[in-house]
Amino acid sequence: MLRSVHDQERSTFVVKNSGLYPSVVAESGDVPAVGLAGARLLTETSRVTGLGDELSRVLSAWRRSWAVHDPGKIILDLAVCVALGGRCLSDVALLRCQGEVFGPVASDPTVCRLVGTLADHVEAVEAAVNRARTVVRQRAWALAGADAPTAGISAAHPLVIDVDATLVNVHSDKEGAAPTFKKGFGYHPLTAWIDHGTGQGGGECAVIMLRPGNAGSNTAADHVEIIRRALDQAGLGPRPGRRVLVRIDGAGGTKETIEFLARRRVSYSVGFPLPDHTPQIYDTIPEAAWTPAYNTDGEPRQGADVAETRRPAGPDRLAQGDAGQPCAESGPTRAPSCASRTWAATG
Repeated sequence: MLRSVHDQERSTFVVKNSGLYPSVVAESGDVPAVGLAGARLLTETSRVTGLGDELSRVLSAWRRSWAVHDPGKIILDLAVCVALGGRCLSDVALLRCQGEVFGPVASDPTVCRLVGTLADHVEAVEAAVNRARTVVRQRAWALAGADAPTAGISAAHPLVIDVDATLVNVHSDKEGAAPTFKKGFGYHPLTAWIDHGTGQGGGECAVIMLRPGNAGSNTAADHVEIIRRALDQAGLGPRPGRRVLVRIDGAGGTKETIEFLARRRVSYSVGFPLPDHTPQIYDTIPEAAWTPAYNTDGEPRQGADVAETRRPAGPDRLAQGDAGQPCAESGPTRAPSCASRTWAATG
C-alpha cells in the first residue's frame, strides 16, 4: 500500500511534492490500493540522482512563459510510461490516473505540443539531454561509491564499453523506418553499453543512436560518434587511456574507427573477417608465439590461444606471415593487434 507522507487519515491521499513527484511512504493496513506502485522505484531514483531537476534545467529554454507543466517533468513522465509498458504518447494516461503517485501529468495535447517543439530543435535538445544524463550518471556513480563501474579501474581492470547494433522491426510505415539487411522492416539503432562485470547484471546503456533500417552495419562515422558519446558518458576525459576497453564486433573493423580509438588511447578489441585459409596461416605462426587467451574474469579460456602481431594488422598482414614477433622488437606501435586461434580452427 502507498500513502502520501502527510496523510493522517489512512483512507485518503494528500499530495506533498518533493522534486517533480509527490513523496509517499509504504505501509500496511486497510487503505485504498494504488496501481503502478512499483514505478515509485523509478521516480525515487530520479529524485535521489537529481535527474528530474537536471532535465528541467537543460530544457528550460523550451518552456513557454505561460506553461503550467515543466518540460523536464513531461519527458520524465514519458520515460516512466515506457518503463511501465507504454507504446505511444497517449499511454501517459497510465500516470495521469494516479496523481497521488506521479503528481500532475500533462494532457495528451500538451505532451504532443512539447514533442513537436523539441523536434524542431532536435540536435540542440539531444545535446542538452545528453549533458543532463552525463551529470546525473556521474552523480549516481558517486553515490554508488566502491560499487560504481569506474571504481578502481586500471589498465589491468578497465571499464568495458560494448558497441553493437540491433534491429527493431515495425509493422507500419513509420518515420525513418526502412528495409533491413535481414529482409525485415524497421530501424537499425547502434548502441553502447557499459559492462558492470561478471555477476553484476547486464550493465547499463550509455548511448543509443537512432538510425533507419537501411543504415550500414560498418559505417565508420556512426561508430566514431557513438564511441565519442559513450566516452563522454563515462566522464573520464577525452583520452581516458587504457583504463577503458572498447569492444566491437567485425562491423567496427574499419580504419577510421581504429584510428579514432588509437587517438583516444583506449584499449580496444575489434573483430575483422579472416580469409578462408586462416587455419593454414595459423600454422605459419611459431608455436612459441602463442599464449593462453583469458576471459574477462581473468581465467584462461578453454581451447583458445592468442599471438601478438608485429604491426597493426588485418587479414592481409596475417596472410603475409607478419606475426609471431613481439611489438617491442619492431619499435613502438599505436595499436598492436592479435591473432587468435581456437581448437575449432586448428583441430
